Amino acid sequence: MPIERLHLGQIRRTSTFRLTALFGLVFAVGVIALLGLIYGLSARELTLRTDRILRVEARRLRASSPETLPERITSALAHSTSGLNYFALQSRSGEPIVGNLTIVRSFRFDHPVNIAAQPGAHGPLRVLAIEAPTGETILIARDIAPIVDLRRRILEILIGSGMAIVVLVLGAGVLLSLAPLRRVRDLQATSRAIAAGRFDLRMPVSTRGDELDLFAGTVNTMIEEVERVVAQVKGVTDAVAHDLRTPLAHVRGQLERAIALPDADPRSVALNRAAMVDLDLVLERFGALLRISQLEASGRQAGFTTIPLAPLLDSLCELYEPLAEDAGVALRLGPIPDATIRCDPHLLFEAISNLLDNAIKFSPSGGEVVLGASLDPEGVSLTVRDTGRGLAPHERAAALRRFYRGVDAAGIPGSGLGLSIVAAIVHLHGFTLELGDAAPGLIVRIRAPAA
Repeated sequence: MPIERLHLGQIRRTSTFRLTALFGLVFAVGVIALLGLIYGLSARELTLRTDRILRVEARRLRASSPETLPERITSALAHSTSGLNYFALQSRSGEPIVGNLTIVRSFRFDHPVNIAAQPGAHGPLRVLAIEAPTGETILIARDIAPIVDLRRRILEILIGSGMAIVVLVLGAGVLLSLAPLRRVRDLQATSRAIAAGRFDLRMPVSTRGDELDLFAGTVNTMIEEVERVVAQVKGVTDAVAHDLRTPLAHVRGQLERAIALPDADPRSVALNRAAMVDLDLVLERFGALLRISQLEASGRQAGFTTIPLAPLLDSLCELYEPLAEDAGVALRLGPIPDATIRCDPHLLFEAISNLLDNAIKFSPSGGEVVLGASLDPEGVSLTVRDTGRGLAPHERAAALRRFYRGVDAAGIPGSGLGLSIVAAIVHLHGFTLELGDAAPGLIVRIRAPAA
């Protein structure tokens, strides 16, 4: 069967996607925490290494005598092959004495600090200030631009890895959800077909043996039992209706012959005629039962074709105008859109005929019955509206059941099977049948997709 398009919102609500996202979130948090720990430890170790280098140089310069201190600073600059080290000797007033570093600010001795790049320096510096024996300030600095770059690279890797993990988790969740969601769609499509009367169908079962297969197997067992029970009930009903029609028809024929006898008693004739009326009602009900069973058992669409809507409704209105006129009811044809509908014309004609017959019977003298249609984005709606007593909301679902007669139907001829036949025809077409309040009266609406 064709697979319907899967939307992201449907995928997002699946348990597979949620579990994948949850486990992925836990994994992502763990990975990000691990990368963050690596980043923090690496930055701390690099900073401590720089501080150790600064303190080694500080001990060396602090051990120098005041007279040789400037020479030692100049010598340290000359022997700094990496170009990352900076030295300076400042007076108590902050004036530079010797060195390649000029920073005008106060420092806390023996506490390394980071400062921004200075004029003539390559990048941010890690500076350690110590006090010389003569009271001057010795500045020892190291260019930490490579360390800052390394930290930035690690941070970029951390962010990029987190984003990649999120994308991969979402992608994995979507991919892992597609197969179960498609299987659920197949189960839904099969269940809709079974609900439409296709008891020969079964839920698809794969070879995985997972929870969906267990559910499908349980439902298949249930469907088999339902099919068996429904077949038994329908078989009994059809057998009773079919087997009793013939003897009842024979009885009716005998009554007709008894009425036609020349020496028949008038009282017997009256009784025979009353019995014939009752027999006609029983035969009509049996015929309707067999008709419903035929419709429910057919399940085929061999007679379906696409027809224009207006001619069908015109012919129905023309056919029932004399009946409505005899009942003192005005039958009117409402607006009909220029639309087509795919159906079995004879069955749809029969369904609307039953609706018109009911509407005329239940409308009071001087009432009105309107047959119409409308077109909306979902398809075509065929409506039959009367001005009778209508049906209470709690009676509308029951009215579609067989033999149901409303509380106000006493004295009105009928078998209680007209709407059941309409429901069977609508069900066969895949249309929907709605009963609503016409205020006053009842409005019956058949919704069908436009061809």
